[in-house]
Amino acid sequence: MPETATSGPVMPRTLLSSAQLDAERLVALLDLADRMREAWPAPPRMLDGKAIALVFEKPSLRTRISFEIGLTRLGAHVVYLDQGESPIGDRESVRDFTRTLERYADAIIARVRRHSVLEEMSLCARVPIINALSDAEHPCQALADAMTIRAACGRLSGVKVAYIGDGNNVCHSLLLTLGALGACVTVVGPSAYTPEPSVLTLARERALASGGSVALEFDPDAIAGHDVIYTDTWVSMGSENERDERVEAFQRYRVSEAAMTRAARDGKVPFFMHCLPAFRGVEVDNAVIDGPTSLVYEQAENRMHAQNALLTMMLGTSAEPKNGAHP
Repeated sequence: MPETATSGPVMPRTLLSSAQLDAERLVALLDLADRMREAWPAPPRMLDGKAIALVFEKPSLRTRISFEIGLTRLGAHVVYLDQGESPIGDRESVRDFTRTLERYADAIIARVRRHSVLEEMSLCARVPIINALSDAEHPCQALADAMTIRAACGRLSGVKVAYIGDGNNVCHSLLLTLGALGACVTVVGPSAYTPEPSVLTLARERALASGGSVALEFDPDAIAGHDVIYTDTWVSMGSENERDERVEAFQRYRVSEAAMTRAARDGKVPFFMHCLPAFRGVEVDNAVIDGPTSLVYEQAENRMHAQNALLTMMLGTSAEPKNGAHP
């Protein structure tokens, strides 16, 4: 990988939403992520000397490990702060927490319960704030998903993706990202669990500009004719009290072998994707998630490469300068 890996479009100073990444930025990120994957496990130490804080209010396997190991391989010093017992803003204000932490770290990567916490952090921070999951979006997951689909299908423009399930944070970022890259995305699920209307509107605008599309369908058979079938847990963190209600509502949408056969495009069984953790036998059958077209572990690995590319571009020569003074 050339030493000029950070050249390219200027990245936003913070990343809270996938909407901040237009098509040009997304393509540059995916190209760099591909090069980083090719160079793994010995990528150039593009973040040598940088200090990165991981602040997590929610448990994690892929998000924590992919950031911690990935950024360490790039030369960064990564510190993990478990805020599960003391969420940001409880023990001390969000402002005091953020302005203290920025004195030590070159970037803050936060996995939070409420998106409003990220927004407040970004208003008072001079260093980049990266959304590692909130109740509104999961932009790093969407980057890995786009990287995975492009590698499997050879392109993103015109690829037909059916997302089956809740219109949650993962769905929101997936729509905003794939729509901007020209994919045709259909969200399939019960009418009571659709994505936020404002996200749908913006995703459709981005898709229209790129030649893609974003649609809603409520019939499980609407998955027919797709290249990729993507599902997620029906009961996300924070909605556990709705478990029984959700399982009943989504039962018709379970991804089985029969569903994958119905979804085939031109006789080809689609790729299967899931951001994990998966509840096997609930939203997806073992035969599908362990089947020959499953990409779930490629997705998991690509989290690391996509995030490495993101941090390299945000903290490297292409990043916008830090705000010189606190608001």
